[in-house]
Amino acid sequence: MPFFPARFRRAPLAAAIALLGVPPVLAQDAPAAGAATASAATAATAGTLGDVTVSSERLGSFGSGTVQVGTFRDQNPLDVPLTNNVITREVIDAQGQRTLYGALRNTAGVTRSQLSGSAYDNIAIRGILVENRGNYRLNGSLPIVNLIDVPLENKERVEVLKGASSLYYGFVPPSGIVNFVTKRAGAQPVTSFATSVNQYGAADVHADIGRRFGEGDAMGLRINAVTGREDSGIRNFSGDRQLLSGAFDWKVSSRLNLRLDAEYYRKDVSEQAGITLPAAVAGRITLPRLPDNRTNLAGEWQRYKADAANLLARADFALTDDWSAIVELGRARNHRDRRFSQFGLANPVTGAGTLTVSQQDGQSYQNDNLRTELAGRVATGPVAHEITVGFTRNERAQDSRNSPTLSFPQNLYTPVDIPFVPRTAANASTPSAIVDRGLYLFDRIALSEQWQVMAGLRRSDYSSTTPTTRYEAQKTSPTVSLMWKPTARTSVYASYIQGLEESGTAPATRANAGELLPPSVNKQIEFGAKAEVAQGVLLQAAYFDVKRPSTTVDAANRFVLGGESRYKGLEFAASGEITRQFALVASALAMDPKIVRTAVAAELGRIPENAPRTTWSLFGEYRPDALPGLAFNAGYYYTGKRPVNNANQAFIDGVGLVSLGARWRTRLAGRQTTLQVNVDNAADKNYWNSTGNGLLGVGAPRTVRLAAKVDF
Repeated sequence: MPFFPARFRRAPLAAAIALLGVPPVLAQDAPAAGAATASAATAATAGTLGDVTVSSERLGSFGSGTVQVGTFRDQNPLDVPLTNNVITREVIDAQGQRTLYGALRNTAGVTRSQLSGSAYDNIAIRGILVENRGNYRLNGSLPIVNLIDVPLENKERVEVLKGASSLYYGFVPPSGIVNFVTKRAGAQPVTSFATSVNQYGAADVHADIGRRFGEGDAMGLRINAVTGREDSGIRNFSGDRQLLSGAFDWKVSSRLNLRLDAEYYRKDVSEQAGITLPAAVAGRITLPRLPDNRTNLAGEWQRYKADAANLLARADFALTDDWSAIVELGRARNHRDRRFSQFGLANPVTGAGTLTVSQQDGQSYQNDNLRTELAGRVATGPVAHEITVGFTRNERAQDSRNSPTLSFPQNLYTPVDIPFVPRTAANASTPSAIVDRGLYLFDRIALSEQWQVMAGLRRSDYSSTTPTTRYEAQKTSPTVSLMWKPTARTSVYASYIQGLEESGTAPATRANAGELLPPSVNKQIEFGAKAEVAQGVLLQAAYFDVKRPSTTVDAANRFVLGGESRYKGLEFAASGEITRQFALVASALAMDPKIVRTAVAAELGRIPENAPRTTWSLFGEYRPDALPGLAFNAGYYYTGKRPVNNANQAFIDGVGLVSLGARWRTRLAGRQTTLQVNVDNAADKNYWNSTGNGLLGVGAPRTVRLAAKVDF
């Protein structure tokens, strides 16, 4: 066998290194089939880092040729031994989406959790909550704080890498990683202006400008700016939002590339009230009759004001023909003032109850992240190795403040206005901090043209500190996978991963209130197959089995880490172009989630809260040859019934929602122009859209959005 198999020799070093977590510099706008992209790999093989110029995916691409997340950054999805989904810019544009859930509804197993989504999207994947300070990443690296709607206007794509991801990301739940990839300046200049409105009075404008400049176009800059008025059609709702972002890159020399991403965004809206679960009677909960989907039990003065700033800097070095290094530094900051309210139903017939308002001002969150990696290739006899060794340090600081709660009479079915109450003095702050350090080693081993093994270890050093307690732990977690590629367009794999996650703090109602629980170790097995068919449609099928420790309450009323939930099931996905005229994104999940160990007898053998057994989605777009530039689309998104708590004392019903749309690309006054209409919840259904943590959320009403975009 050759020193390096032919497929490895054809894949340039930087692309191979990217598989292990060191992506080629600035190759963020990765190509779908038929698209061009800059390859830092080719140059790296010659001892350089390569050209930083990139181009966006070809027009109409619902599929993606690469993944940009974790140890698999810039790798072909066929070579990733886990379930991954990519929502491309073209899909986001076709659906007219601006929110995280709006994009991720195209991914099997994704549901809203706890909140209705009026202020930001709280997401669960496969019934497991996506942690808001660790599981959301910018450009595959920086953990951003998902406590405000993350704008999509400056994003090229949104990705989901499902399951345990601790090798690269440290202490995170095994729900998966959500990654936002920013737009960058490409070979062609970009100048576009867009605007949109809906029938409730919401309106926004968006400017997107990208240029390359300097000698040899060595520098690139992409600027995005958005401002708009928010209105979703629910009662007592109003607000505004803004975004300003910049993505800069600079090819300093043939061996050094620099990149800087900065974004600031804010949102000020009236937050929809949550509805608390009624008390159980004889072990069962009777859910209230659904209110109208325009209902908001909170007052317009009950604001959710939040802003976020994310900064990520990166340097890539080509050390030799076979070795390169990266250094990344980043900070994510979030601040919010909140008047969150919960409605407790007292009379299910009349709808009478009490609205409790919690004043939560001055909450701040900050993530500081450092990552450095060395990657290269060696050989041991006929076996080729591509090795990455890296170190990461993530510090997450939080400062929370609460004021006394306020109570008002309210009615679920005939809401009354809630009188304005001035801000009251906040309680003392309760700061906390988490430091997660990790040293990891990853080896991709080519046994032949068809067979490869991937194995890695991470040694984690974790500490968590509050004003009264401190906890420290050191853990080692492995990952290993085996992949067989019978052809260049198919792959079959098996993988085993151990993940690490935080377990939480004992609440005030328990005997050990305030105690920090030790981290837990989750385990995941996955078997899957992937194939590329037609004109670039990626098909994926996988069986997964996740064992996740959970907290429970023992006989002494202590909050302890003594339970376990198991999530196993089948997942399917398809994305890309079937023909020149038809493109689709489809997904399906059939899952058997179960609580297999707990100290609470009523929960044993039950389904974990908010975990659906089935979800599926289908979105397609038809582009008739007879009508150039015109496209029609439709989508259907189904979520099965979900338990409201671990005891399964009630379930919210399953629901299927329809979306419709059309867009027309043409030239007006000599300018490329896109005119578009999208309709979400076309049937205007009333439905519960979220549950969990003792809360219920109501879905949004039908929304019709008109949009126009002009390219200069």
